[in-house]
Amino acid sequence: MRVLEHHIKNFRNISDISFEPDEGINVIYGENGHGKTNIIESIWLFTGCNSFRTRKNNELINEHSKEAELNSSFFAFNREQEVKLKIGDKKEVHINGIKKNTHRQLLGEFQAVVFSPSVLSVIKDGPGEKRKFLDIAISLLKPNYAAVLSKYNKAVMQRNNLLKKINDGSATEDFLFAFDEETAKLGGRIIEYRLQYIDSLKEYTADIYKEISNDREKFRLSYVNSLKEKGETAVEWSQILYDELLRKRQSDIARFQTSAGPHKDDIDITLSGRSARAYGSQGQQRSCALAMKIAEGFIIKDRCGEQPVALLDDVMSELDGQRQKCLLKYLEDWQVFVTCCDKAHISKINYGKAFEVCEGTIKQI
Repeated sequence: MRVLEHHIKNFRNISDISFEPDEGINVIYGENGHGKTNIIESIWLFTGCNSFRTRKNNELINEHSKEAELNSSFFAFNREQEVKLKIGDKKEVHINGIKKNTHRQLLGEFQAVVFSPSVLSVIKDGPGEKRKFLDIAISLLKPNYAAVLSKYNKAVMQRNNLLKKINDGSATEDFLFAFDEETAKLGGRIIEYRLQYIDSLKEYTADIYKEISNDREKFRLSYVNSLKEKGETAVEWSQILYDELLRKRQSDIARFQTSAGPHKDDIDITLSGRSARAYGSQGQQRSCALAMKIAEGFIIKDRCGEQPVALLDDVMSELDGQRQKCLLKYLEDWQVFVTCCDKAHISKINYGKAFEVCEGTIKQI
């Protein structure tokens, strides 16, 4: 999978640029605040996921414009595709000239993996960031997962609103049964998806981390479920979650919060049996995150038969020489877009093309 040509118009600080990247490594160089990350972000949006920086469309549009427009041609699944994405109050998508109903319909058409300083901090952040990592990774492979997750989050929010009304006496508990059923049905499917993905992730991360760290400690990860019992299928997990919602009903009403379900789950990451979050050094935590992101790319290749595009947003400065070398080794066969501020990093990379970004413009150097 590779981007053939990319055009950006009225996107953040970029008025109008086009460029044709190399099929190998593309270095995007420039000072901070001039638009490097905006280019990486604009490419990522063609995955069908939200921006990795914001969920607000208006923040993606140039302040002097009412809408942004992105056009990209890429080669994937043995054919060239043309995609146009307009961003206004909503996102409007055309694939090969055909209008799609939602931006989400891009899921599965174009695959990419983002490496950024915020992603590299996923180990030391809370459970929410780990769930976000899982949800994005699974959505790229299973477009239906994003829809299920959206419905689940809505169901939990509606259940919480009802819990509050029951707490203040404006509603009765009888209404909860329908919400419990919907929350449990959707939650069971999410748990099944996540456990399947974790099984695949485990196959890669231990070996990748071993090489990155020179085998100094053993990397392990596991899914931490908020439910007490164990299931095998989505149906079994749904029943377990439903029973747990019934069991915790009174405490949920008292707090007007749904206390069990995949929105409360976590990933446990350890190094030689000790929590990477609590005891890992900054370098070890970055190595863990790198192993997980590289593994994400390998899983995409296995499931889709296509090597994803790698988007490296200012991560080289976050990594020491050993980790830089190891990362680039794993990305040898990928199309890579890597941003940096320091020209010294360019000399360390065997790149195909280099582009300089200055005040929202771009030129090949």
